Amino acid sequence: MLSPEGLMAVAAVLMGLGLLAWCLWAGRLEIPGDLGEEEDEEKEEEGIPFMAEEGLGHCRLLCKPSALAQHLVRSLGRSAALQGGRWPWPCWPQLQMLWQLLQPPEPEPVVARELLQLPDAGLVALDWLVGPWGAAGGGGWISSPVLLLIPNAAGKVTGGLLQLGLRALERGFIPVIFNRRGHNGCPLTTPRLQPFGDPGDLREAVTYLRCRHPSASLLAVSEGSGSGLLLAYLGESGSSSRLAAAACLSPIFRGRDWFEAGMPWLYEWPLLLHLKQGLSRYAGALAEVVDMDRLLGSRSLRELEETLFCRTRSRPTSWESYWERNEPLRDADEAAVPVLCLCSADDPVRGPPAQSLPRELFRSSPYFFLLLTPHGGHCGFPRRGPGRCWAHEAVLEYFRAMAEFLRTEERRKGLPRPRRRGALPVEPPLFTWQRSYTR
Repeated sequence: MLSPEGLMAVAAVLMGLGLLAWCLWAGRLEIPGDLGEEEDEEKEEEGIPFMAEEGLGHCRLLCKPSALAQHLVRSLGRSAALQGGRWPWPCWPQLQMLWQLLQPPEPEPVVARELLQLPDAGLVALDWLVGPWGAAGGGGWISSPVLLLIPNAAGKVTGGLLQLGLRALERGFIPVIFNRRGHNGCPLTTPRLQPFGDPGDLREAVTYLRCRHPSASLLAVSEGSGSGLLLAYLGESGSSSRLAAAACLSPIFRGRDWFEAGMPWLYEWPLLLHLKQGLSRYAGALAEVVDMDRLLGSRSLRELEETLFCRTRSRPTSWESYWERNEPLRDADEAAVPVLCLCSADDPVRGPPAQSLPRELFRSSPYFFLLLTPHGGHCGFPRRGPGRCWAHEAVLEYFRAMAEFLRTEERRKGLPRPRRRGALPVEPPLFTWQRSYTR
């Protein structure tokens, strides 16, 4: 029998589907970033083209020329990742998005949760995907790459993110989902949540994973607005990020602009409801620091974000100051890890490409790669056949190509190989095991 929360979620989904059908029938939903728009036509021709089957159109890779870029072009060009069964409605990004959100992962994943205590006594949760094949929690071969999966900023672990984890597990990765404080059932032990682009808690999780798997390469993938956290971490950490490579699916690059512009109501309303439902569980604890009546009465994502992190009782701050500390790309010039950003030009959540894509970053930085496709919606990228999402295959192919490139460069330069038990040098433990708790 469904819980009250489950019934609310089902009702919200059914209502959203009904509203979507009505809007599509009435023709009232705009498709931002249509490649047919004259103002964007010239810009959309930038980058290296990848021709794929009719259902996927053609993708383009925008990046600064380099040896790594050439290797990625060859690898992705040979791969079947950008090819697949034709999607019957390429011009309906809303359906592409809902297709991925509503499709349950196959097979149903088995998750082992681990709670990680932070220096201020807060908790984040690490969910290890372990099957349905009966593997031990957090197991895998000692040198298998660890894939850190970061959900969107609302903490919603979508079916698409779980499906990506299962595909990675089948290919020998060790996938683990990072859940922020108070998200996805993680207990909130302190009256503090994680701001949009504050990578402090993620840094603790990465340090712990490096200690637990010292000889494995560490990779990260973020989904949607959760990419703000990953991009902020890469910029702030620079060459000390401990990651070998990263990828972002439908990232939000400009956080402040995104909150101020607002999403179409069809997307913003369910997300706002989901956030309020989660925050209401901790109304007693959060009442010490924020005005809960104002918080739960918020009518937009911006109003909720501003109430939660700017209008606090102890340390109020301005909206401008908040984004000076939390803008995802504030330290992008310091990033020293290759990042593949997979975006769709018709993304209805991110907004029009001309305003929402930082093209100059991809032209100037040797570490940022933009794989831009005409159609795919927000975190959708659907196709028929195994996997259902061609973006997942592209991301896994990208990680394989990165590992191949690094091995080739090491051999070419004749670098001395340190003593290893796997792909990376063994580092001394930097994390205290007593701060990890398993539930």
